[in-house]
Amino acid sequence: MVRALVLATQNEDKRRELEQLMQDVPVRVRSLAEFPKSPTVVEDGKTFKANAEKKARVYSKRTRSLVLADDSGLSVRVLGGQPGVYSARFAGARCSYEDNNRKLLRLLRAVPSPKRRATFVCVMSVFDNGRKIGTVRGECEGRVTFMEKGAGGFGYDPVFAPKGSAKTYAELSVAEKNRISHRGKALQKAKRVVLKYLARKPLK
Repeated sequence: MVRALVLATQNEDKRRELEQLMQDVPVRVRSLAEFPKSPTVVEDGKTFKANAEKKARVYSKRTRSLVLADDSGLSVRVLGGQPGVYSARFAGARCSYEDNNRKLLRLLRAVPSPKRRATFVCVMSVFDNGRKIGTVRGECEGRVTFMEKGAGGFGYDPVFAPKGSAKTYAELSVAEKNRISHRGKALQKAKRVVLKYLARKPLK
């Protein structure tokens, strides 16, 4: 019997990306959509780690399952780390990806390329029925471009070019992005946490 792993995210774009990255792990991936009465967790932490662990803890208790939750965002040095933990709602409570990107580009309009350095951060936390199993972090250094480029990905992908690349995340193939992205790096670490845990406790 294969253990189930619940991906604790309400963001369908992120869920699809995580499912692709989890294909080689011997678990049955489940979505929060399968648990319609699950509460919406307010991400009010001051750090990515605090938000990821809060979501993993709450949803693992609610589903009584092994849960993987993440919090991620873009940190721009010249903006003092913004948008950071507010990345998803940078332009307002019900903003779109495009709204966030336009606001970011507007704030950086007069900033030259050398000062547009940014870091994409992803923190992932694994809990099992309310108990913490592990928390990991992945980062990707790069810069904010002067305009949106590319049709792939989601979020800030069209305005973020990884270090050493002339392409944005949104211009890369799925495989290329997963290999170098903050989320891909974090998930490689999270996989090791999950596999080590399952080796000790394969079934409830």
